[in-house]
Amino acid sequence: MNFLQSLQNPHVKAWKKLSTKKGRDQSGLFLVEGFHLVEEALKSRAEVQEIIVREGTELPAHFYIDTIDITTVTDEIAQAIAETEHTQGVFAVCKQELQDFPSLGAQRILLIDSVQDPGNIGTMIRTADAAGMDAVILGKGSADPYNAKVLRSAQGSHFHLPIIKMDLQPVIDDVKKREIAVYGTSLEGGRSYTSIEPGAPFALIMGNEGSGVKQEWLEQTEQNLFIPLFGKSESLNVAVASGVLLYHLRGQLQ
Repeated sequence: MNFLQSLQNPHVKAWKKLSTKKGRDQSGLFLVEGFHLVEEALKSRAEVQEIIVREGTELPAHFYIDTIDITTVTDEIAQAIAETEHTQGVFAVCKQELQDFPSLGAQRILLIDSVQDPGNIGTMIRTADAAGMDAVILGKGSADPYNAKVLRSAQGSHFHLPIIKMDLQPVIDDVKKREIAVYGTSLEGGRSYTSIEPGAPFALIMGNEGSGVKQEWLEQTEQNLFIPLFGKSESLNVAVASGVLLYHLRGQLQ
């Protein structure tokens, strides 16, 4: 077990770079923080490369860490790499899992088009996980799924289903070729979501918080849907709307 005390140590500098998208993209790694997220990473098939523990912090006995490198650090270092104000002092360095979408054969897919708020992205990933989706695809302009705020909002769902960053067009082409219905979300030319019979395979596109789904995607859908509003609010939060639509479209299909 290593013990690091200097903020200038190359390992510490590498961990700090994981707080930036550039650092994550260059290394292919990301950092999770806190007992819950570290446990979810360890329980899943995720490749945990290293566990970082603040001195004086005990790892739970049920954490399976026999084959994983553990580095103990000072409180100063833990604070430097933490993304939370009151860190629990436990971190895991994980490898980003690169997936080839067509090879998944996914039947229920959430496509995210330019959603920029990390909290929304994380909640949408968590909701897709809870609703039993097969994959979440993040198109161009969306927040990085490995952003610390996204990871916290998703509460470990990154480790439960494929999260893929790619252009949406090949995904739409693939699911249409497999005769899977593609639904967009739009008031213009849309139908109430309750008009769709639930249970069949589907791909759902959710769009930007302000501008919605891009027109180029709306023109390729089987049907565009909307959620009726009964109060005075002009719209639903995109993450909330995702939950309503995903659960309806999925139905009781196991």
